[in-house]
Amino acid sequence: MSTRFGALAALAAAMWLAAAPVSHAALFEDDEARRAILELRQRVDVLQQGGQRAGDETSQMRRSLLELQTQIETLRSEQASLRGQNEQLLRDVADLQRRQKEIAQGVDERLRQVEPAKVTVDGREFQADPAEKRDFDAALAVFRTGKFADAVPLFTNFLRQYPSGGYAPSARFWLGNAQYATRDYKEAINNFKALLAVAPDHARAPEAALSIANCQVELKDTRAARKTLEDLIKAYPQSEAATAAKERLARLK
Repeated sequence: MSTRFGALAALAAAMWLAAAPVSHAALFEDDEARRAILELRQRVDVLQQGGQRAGDETSQMRRSLLELQTQIETLRSEQASLRGQNEQLLRDVADLQRRQKEIAQGVDERLRQVEPAKVTVDGREFQADPAEKRDFDAALAVFRTGKFADAVPLFTNFLRQYPSGGYAPSARFWLGNAQYATRDYKEAINNFKALLAVAPDHARAPEAALSIANCQVELKDTRAARKTLEDLIKAYPQSEAATAAKERLARLK
């Protein structure tokens, strides 16, 4: 654009020089010519000034564009940073939720290990602590392997620790049987009688009564054994133990 303005200025100068040989009187007497030259000069000045202003505006526009481009790049960088922060927050939230779930599962597991649970043993349903169930099952497992001498202290300790628990009648029954197997007949009788005293309607009660008679027979106390068998038949007439008691009673006579 500046080249164009320079060319116009050169053209005006050439026109003025071309008119130089003409006499001053003829040139300046011609008002129209003077006005034309003045107008031409004014136009050249205007064009030059306009070109300067256009150049300034162009420079300003370029600077504005550069600033705008810089702002855009800055915004893009900030957006990328925010996106990265958002993704990290999402990962943190996911990790937190996972840890909360693991903690909740751990708490539930620990609660299950200490909270009472419903169990059924020998037809009786009751609430028992997990530790109580574990100890009873452990003692019974030893008994069932035939290690009767080892089962005795396990059941004894169990009854000492849980004397009034739901497992107590069953524990006394198995303790009496372990003592019978180890020929400790007197202690076996004590535990069988304790079962009958606290739980006469227990599923193992008829067997416990029959076992008392067996212990008495082993102790050569036939009279006591006969009395025990007769009481068994009266108390539990429909039980299998009553049938066995009748057979045993017939032999004792």
